[in-house]
Amino acid sequence: MASERAAAVAAGGGADRTDFDLLVLGGGSGGFAAAIAAAESGRRVGVINAGPLGGTCTNRGCIPSKALIRAAETWFRAGRHPFAGVGTARVGLDWSAVQEQKDRLITDLRQSRYVDVVAAYPDITLIEGSARFESDGSVRVGDRSYRARRYVVATGAAPRIAEFPGLDKAEPLTSTTLMELAKLPESLIVLGGRAVALELGQTMARLGVAVTILQRSGRLVPDHEPEVGRVMAEYLAEDSIQIVTGVQVQRLGREGDTRVVTARVRGRPQEYRADQILLALGRQPNTADLGLDTVGVKLMPGGAIVVDEFLRTTNPSIYAVGDVTPLPEYVYVAAASGTLAARNAFAGQPTALDVSAVPGVIFTDPQIATVGLTETQAQAAGYSARTAVIGMEFLARAQVAHDLCGLIKLVADGATGKLLGAHVVAPEAGEVIQTATFAVKFGLTIDDLTSTLFPYLTYGEGLRLAAVSFDKDLSTLSCCV
Repeated sequence: MASERAAAVAAGGGADRTDFDLLVLGGGSGGFAAAIAAAESGRRVGVINAGPLGGTCTNRGCIPSKALIRAAETWFRAGRHPFAGVGTARVGLDWSAVQEQKDRLITDLRQSRYVDVVAAYPDITLIEGSARFESDGSVRVGDRSYRARRYVVATGAAPRIAEFPGLDKAEPLTSTTLMELAKLPESLIVLGGRAVALELGQTMARLGVAVTILQRSGRLVPDHEPEVGRVMAEYLAEDSIQIVTGVQVQRLGREGDTRVVTARVRGRPQEYRADQILLALGRQPNTADLGLDTVGVKLMPGGAIVVDEFLRTTNPSIYAVGDVTPLPEYVYVAAASGTLAARNAFAGQPTALDVSAVPGVIFTDPQIATVGLTETQAQAAGYSARTAVIGMEFLARAQVAHDLCGLIKLVADGATGKLLGAHVVAPEAGEVIQTATFAVKFGLTIDDLTSTLFPYLTYGEGLRLAAVSFDKDLSTLSCCV
């Protein structure tokens, strides 16, 4: 077993010894991508990992959250709507079975995508434990130290815990602990209004929990187009979710089994009560206690590792990838950066990571999917931006599904016609956005979209219709123009 070889490797003595060509800190998607890329090029690789393999995505993020989202959607669409009152939706719902199914999926994926992968690569050695850089440049795990020619830090991030007064007494949930609850609460206050807040808030609401979302900004998903925030507020309200924006939380508290949030909403004092509170306020890079300062690795004010376009830190022997850096917090960005970092670590001519066209999806119902620039970002970048916005009523696929939820907004360069950004709210927005990603990445124009054939009765056709709407009124056109 690779893990059993770690002790033998560590036994090599001397300050000049090299145990590995590449030593990776973190056993998630970014770390494993780096390890595999290095092993495939004939390098000796060590992976140091504390806790279950698979990182956030497999164990505490993408996989468990989407499993619960799908379960709630299935329950909701089966007609067991929670609108008749708190707890109604839970009649007949076997929450323990839902949790068991989710946990089984996590276990299976962890085994097949990580544990079995280590066994398939004899040049990858798994070292279990917490890592810390020493002042001599080595990495200590327990009472053993390891040296390598190059290092990749891929320790990811964890839910950010805002230090509100009364935090210890209120004992709020994070996304991790919410998904591990043995029993569903009757009511839930969600602090935050971005991806995690919306996904888990809607999931809980569809399972019969009375949900209140408290968002500091003036609208939901403030980093997205304003049209997106407005329509999502309408759709979430249809799920009986109370949404309050412009909230300044002052303190948290607890009275018996009831949690209390004291806040000011647009200057007025307010108090909100629920069984549980969920903190969905972003993520904090896992850089504490890594000893990065002892090896000259610079951190940003929020704790993220500073990297250049080649994923290199301020120590030229150390690279960093994924959520521990300022890169977009997506598992596919972590994996891509991990692969590239491993290659750059030994390359004479390194390659820059291209994040010019990164698609993102929020898995609400309807979904939110985006790529490229918003209208405001395009203007700030100096473009003479043109925009087009269409509703789903113009899309035959939405009409036959009797579901007109959503919109499509395109942002283009007024001078060249190049597509700069696409923003989609639709039941299958995540499946649509990849076409727009290609268009943004390779500089396609509005004319390229309008002159390309899109299959009828698909949501993807909406991209072409939105492009057509730059210059034509869709209400004056037939269905297949």
